[in-house]
Amino acid sequence: MENTIPDRLSILGHPQRLALFRLLMRRYPDRVPAGELAEALNLKASTLSAYLSSLHQGGLIAQERAGTSLLYSIDMPVVRQTFDYLLLDCCRGRPDICSPISAIQQPRGTAMAQRKFNVLFVCTGNSARSIFAEALLRKIAGDRFNAYSAGAKPYSELNPFALRVLAAKGHDTAPLRAKNVSEFTGPGAPEFDFVFTVCNQAANEECPTWEGQPISGHWGMPDPVKATGTDAQISLAFQQAYGALKNRIEAFAALPFHMLDKNALQNAVDDLGAQKMDLT
Repeated sequence: MENTIPDRLSILGHPQRLALFRLLMRRYPDRVPAGELAEALNLKASTLSAYLSSLHQGGLIAQERAGTSLLYSIDMPVVRQTFDYLLLDCCRGRPDICSPISAIQQPRGTAMAQRKFNVLFVCTGNSARSIFAEALLRKIAGDRFNAYSAGAKPYSELNPFALRVLAAKGHDTAPLRAKNVSEFTGPGAPEFDFVFTVCNQAANEECPTWEGQPISGHWGMPDPVKATGTDAQISLAFQQAYGALKNRIEAFAALPFHMLDKNALQNAVDDLGAQKMDLT
């Protein structure tokens, strides 16, 4: 252990390798194709390959082949082992000097207080998927959740196909609008309990540091805005995105929040993100 920890820290000491590691941490538990990583970090394929090889050799990431593609993900047991070593050995196990503030505020084993939770759904354009999620949570469990959505680079207006789907499903679309994540930072902004990214591009980008360190999750799915073909084919893509989000939000709203502490809820959210989407 004492020999491997310095190697791992040395690997993460390189700025671009650290950026790659942080991106995969944001996407956990996703398995991300190398091409998507290269595009997100603007790296040449050869450069990315060298960085991935270093992280893999250090045990920090896992590699898996799917057809002709290589997929990469965080090797969480190894990462936890590394952090545990720093906290338990270097800090001599003293939570008063080494544990995150959030861990002190929310002791392990303490269930989340029964109250109305604030939930933010983030996408790039905030014109379809995140708007679907906001409307769905409000309709499914609006008595228990305050639902919001925003975009990293929002479009000026909502997608007309998305609005048609929502209207057909009985949602009130009047209060919906495209918003920038900057609206939800700074003084007066809601303090979020949960933040979900619903598109890979938003998850790949650096998001604000949210007050209170909310539970985060990634529910990436195909972008219906990019669908092509006839109006019927495009409409089907939006229907499928709506259906997939509806299934996940129903499962999320059904979690026994009053019985789970913050760590258990984070694990439950990760499990939901790892489940295969039902697009029917």
